[in-house]
Amino acid sequence: MTGTILVLNGPNLNLLGVREPELYGHHTLEDIRTLCVERASSRGLEVDFRQSNSEATLIDWLHEARGMMIGVAINPAGLSFHSVPLLDAVKMFDGPKVEVHITNIHRREPMYQKSLISHGVTGVIAGLGASGYALAIEAIAELAGSART
Repeated sequence: MTGTILVLNGPNLNLLGVREPELYGHHTLEDIRTLCVERASSRGLEVDFRQSNSEATLIDWLHEARGMMIGVAINPAGLSFHSVPLLDAVKMFDGPKVEVHITNIHRREPMYQKSLISHGVTGVIAGLGASGYALAIEAIAELAGSART
C-alpha cells in the first residue's frame, strides 16, 4: 500500500517535553514525529506531520486532506473538549480517523473527560503516551488497507 497519513497536533503540543512532564512525559513533538515517520515507513506509507495553535489552521488542513490523504491521526489537545467546527471538519474527512491523547482523558479532571471530537472519528487512543501515535498509524494503515481491497 502507498499513501500519506496526516498527523495533526493541536494547541500547546509544540511544548511537549517541557509542558507538564509529569502528565505528558518527556517526549518532544519532534520525537513523536520521528516515531510516526518510522512506523509509517515500516508499512510503506508516508506521514505529513503538522502542529498548530490555531483552530482555523487545523480545520483548513483537514479540508485540504480530503481526497489526498489515506487517513488522519489527530491530537486536538484542548480543542477536543469544545470545538464543534473542528468536529465538523473531522467528520467531513472520508478515510479512517484516529483521535490520540497522550494522557488518559477519562481519568483526568471532569472538564477533560468528554471529547467532542470522538463523535467524528473511527477510534480513540488515550493514555498510552507517545506510543499512542504509533498505534494510530498502525490502525489507519490496517483500516485504509481494508478499504482499498
